[in-house]
Amino acid sequence: MVTVDAILDALELEPVGSDRYRAVNVVSGHEVVFGGQLLAQALVAGGQGHDEKTVKTLHTVFARAASPDQPLEISVERIHTGRALASSTVTISQGDRLCTRSMVLLSAEEPDLIRHADRPVMLAAPPDESEPSVAEWTVRVVDDVDVSDPDEVGPPELDVWTRFPGAPDDQRRSQALVAFATDGFLIGTAMRPHSGVGQAQAHRTISTGVLSHTLTFHEPFDASEWLLLSHRSTYAGHGRSYGRGDIYRTDGQLVASFVQDGMIRAMPSKSGPGPSI
Repeated sequence: MVTVDAILDALELEPVGSDRYRAVNVVSGHEVVFGGQLLAQALVAGGQGHDEKTVKTLHTVFARAASPDQPLEISVERIHTGRALASSTVTISQGDRLCTRSMVLLSAEEPDLIRHADRPVMLAAPPDESEPSVAEWTVRVVDDVDVSDPDEVGPPELDVWTRFPGAPDDQRRSQALVAFATDGFLIGTAMRPHSGVGQAQAHRTISTGVLSHTLTFHEPFDASEWLLLSHRSTYAGHGRSYGRGDIYRTDGQLVASFVQDGMIRAMPSKSGPGPSI
C-alpha cells in the first residue's frame, strides 16, 4: 500500500546547499525506486523559487535505477527565468551514480488567444466509492483488464482511474502526485496484444524499464479527485516500446498528456554478462 502521506513525505526536499536537496524514498517493496517518484521529485525541485509559475512540461531521461535503501541527492541548475517562462535542469543521483536528469519548463498563466482540447472517445464512469479510511494512492483499471496476465490479450490500450485522497489543495503537489501515477502503465499497455507476454514476467524473464518520459500539463486539476489516464501504445519493436497517455477530469476536460519510451526485451542469460541499459 502506497499512502498519499508517504508520497508527500518524499516530496519534502531537504535543502543541503544552494539549489541542492536531499530526499527520501517511498517504500514500495521493489528492489528499485519507482520511476514515478523520481518524476514527482524532479517536478517539485524544478519549481523551487518559482511560486508564481506552474510546471508546463517535464522531460526526464532515466539513466540508471535508484536504490530504495539510500537517500537521493537532487541538484538544480537554473537555465532561464523570465516574465512568462522559466526553465531548470534537475539531476537526481546517489553518490557517483547519476539516476535521472530532467528538463523542467515552467509557465505563468496567460489569457486565451485560441482554445481547443481533445475529448475522450468514450469517458468511462468513475468508480462509485466512498472516501477510504486510509488515504492511499487509489487505482481502478477500467473493465478489470489485467496487464500482468501473459494470457490476457487485447488492444494496446488501457484506461485507468486514479486519485490521491487527502492530497493538499495545492496545484504543484497535485501535478507531482499525478506525475507519480503516469509512470506505471504504458509498458503493460504495449504488452497487451502479445500472447505470452505480461508484466508478471518483468524482471524475471523479461527485462523492462522506462527510458524517457515527457509530461505536459494543460489545465488545473485536483489530484484528490478521480482522474482518467487513457493510455495507448502506438509502437513496440527492437526491444523498445513507445506510448502516450491523456489525462481527463470526470467532466471530460483534458488536463495533461504524456509520452514514454520504454524497454521490453528478453532477460539476459545469467550464465554470462548481459548488456547494460
